Amino acid sequence: MENSNDSDRKQQDKRTPQQGSNVIWYIIAATVVVLLVVSMWNSGTDAKLAWSDLVRLIKATDTDDAGGLGSIVVTEQIGGKERKVRYSGLSDVVVGDYTVKGTVTRQVLPAETAEGDAPPDQPTSESSTDATAEQKVRFVTDRLPEESDLSALLDASGIHFRYAEGPSAWGTYGPSFLLLGLFVLLMVIIMRRMGGAGSPMAFGRSRGKLYAQEDIGVTFAEVAGIDEAVDELREVVEFLRTPEKYQLLGGRIPKGVLLVGPPGTGKTLLAKAIAGEAGVPFFSLSGSDFVEMFVGVGAARVRDMFQQAASRAPSIIFIDELDALGKTRGNSIVGGHDEREQTLNALLVEMDGFDSNSGVIVLGASNRPETLDPALLRPGRFDRHVLVDRPDITGREEILRVHLKNVKVDPGADVKAIAAITSGFVGADLANLVNEAALLAARKGRDRVGMAEFNEGVERLAAGLEKKKRIMDQDEKQRVAYHESGHALVACSLPNTDRVHKVSIIPRGLAALGYTMQRPEQDRYLMTQSELESRIQVLLAGTIAEEMIFDDISTGAQNDLERATEIARSMVMDYGMSRLGRVNFRESNRSPFLASSGDGQRTHGHSEQTSREIDEEVKRIIDDSIERVRHILAARRQSLAAVSERLLEQEVIDADELQQILEESSSSPMIVPGTDTELKRTGKSAEPADNKGTERAGGG
Repeated sequence: MENSNDSDRKQQDKRTPQQGSNVIWYIIAATVVVLLVVSMWNSGTDAKLAWSDLVRLIKATDTDDAGGLGSIVVTEQIGGKERKVRYSGLSDVVVGDYTVKGTVTRQVLPAETAEGDAPPDQPTSESSTDATAEQKVRFVTDRLPEESDLSALLDASGIHFRYAEGPSAWGTYGPSFLLLGLFVLLMVIIMRRMGGAGSPMAFGRSRGKLYAQEDIGVTFAEVAGIDEAVDELREVVEFLRTPEKYQLLGGRIPKGVLLVGPPGTGKTLLAKAIAGEAGVPFFSLSGSDFVEMFVGVGAARVRDMFQQAASRAPSIIFIDELDALGKTRGNSIVGGHDEREQTLNALLVEMDGFDSNSGVIVLGASNRPETLDPALLRPGRFDRHVLVDRPDITGREEILRVHLKNVKVDPGADVKAIAAITSGFVGADLANLVNEAALLAARKGRDRVGMAEFNEGVERLAAGLEKKKRIMDQDEKQRVAYHESGHALVACSLPNTDRVHKVSIIPRGLAALGYTMQRPEQDRYLMTQSELESRIQVLLAGTIAEEMIFDDISTGAQNDLERATEIARSMVMDYGMSRLGRVNFRESNRSPFLASSGDGQRTHGHSEQTSREIDEEVKRIIDDSIERVRHILAARRQSLAAVSERLLEQEVIDADELQQILEESSSSPMIVPGTDTELKRTGKSAEPADNKGTERAGGG
């Protein structure tokens, strides 16, 4: 079972994605069915004679004149034109109370044939092109009730006829009832389809999915690497299992539990494990499922969700991405969002109002808790806040063992070593790493996944896909080699940097033409001022090496300069690591879990003069780092050239080979100015560790 937010749901959403187009098709189908029924019902009537024409046809049959063939010629509208039509051969006459039906021979005459003229035995080409062959058709005409001599007239003409029996109830009312029933059936189908979730007629219905216990199938045994969060939530499970144990002492079940943490740490999996352990109904939905373009719809869905949960209490409602629903009200410059605010108000009332739901626990998950409304976070609503943080090395080892249960692993693969080189990885990253390693082993035709595949998988996740077929110009290749050698050499020369794991000039990812990979030897949660300065120097070493060797710089250092400038600005504005004093100049709502959150909405509570001083201090830190990097590279220029030559030869250098090259090319160890004081870990300041412990300095 994966320890990530990407765990697949076993119950799929069965909503029709195009309700409007389906309704149109239903209407079209209903129309076609009705037309077919009507056409089949009236298929026996092809001609409609007037009463006077029928009397003439009977008399013509009796006298055998009017053309000599016992026929009559009448004028009818055919194709929008008046044409002459000959009727003859009257037979199978059925006399009813109101109509007369029978069979006649019908022939459309040429346009030039006059009424009463017989058609030629051998028609000319002019007349034949316009004539229609004789055809036996059924006719019907309305009978005049006052006409009493019809029977005598038919008998005198020698035409066989019979009287029709009176119409039955089915014959009279059957077609109407049949059509009415078809319409009712189609309308019922249409209304049911329109009444499903997501339709205009069901906006107020909740979109939450109810999971049965066999569909959840997750317990705390399948959750690894976040033991502190699991221990914190076991009490919630006990509340749901035996609430009377706590109620005897005056305790009450918490209304809400908020799970906060970086993406991919397993918040959704942990919520499902709570439901699986407690054995109660589990409703799951996203915060965005409540919000619609119509005001009041989200509030109705909240009420419907709680009604369903209360009817099955004790139960759990899990709202993923709670920040989509519970953002702070009234903080928009252009005005509030009425629909979202009303939805949030409904949630606040349901969680702690006059009509509060008992036995319903709300679990929320968010990686942006700083944006949530304070009323949502107060006691009585979300009583507990549980941090689901990045796992440490022991937690990563446990997570890897969970994911490796169904993978054939080589006995030589060391899970502890894999956990050590994946500092900063969360459960989703580790699951992806195991999958990448298995795919790489299968691609190579191996029957086991070894350490080589795991190492390569880490590089693919950290640096991107390797592009071995990209052809680089020799001059560009040499420039990239010196660029990456500068990164590696400075990283090895400073005492408080992460160990260099690999140097490569093989292009990877979208734009990197090379990379220098550093891996921390242990998990870090604080960073000192000297460590941040060393990180800036390593980032600037690539472009300084190019400048020293080629007396020119390239565009390959863009990402390095961005990261170095951002670290320097954070030192000045956030951490007080500058000559401006221990002051925080940044006033922004930055997320502790999302690196880029809040960067576009920074506000400054200082003057323009202070802003100028901040910019000057940032530039001073960068300039001092550049001077120190120049001194290191100038003192170890021979080592820089040796590393570059080896990179040009074999394109990739690992940590052991890099150390050997540096020892062979340098007769004495490098002494960096200030190492006795400035470059030691002094512990002056602190910074949360990066999201990934693996740092990459790219050459492109």
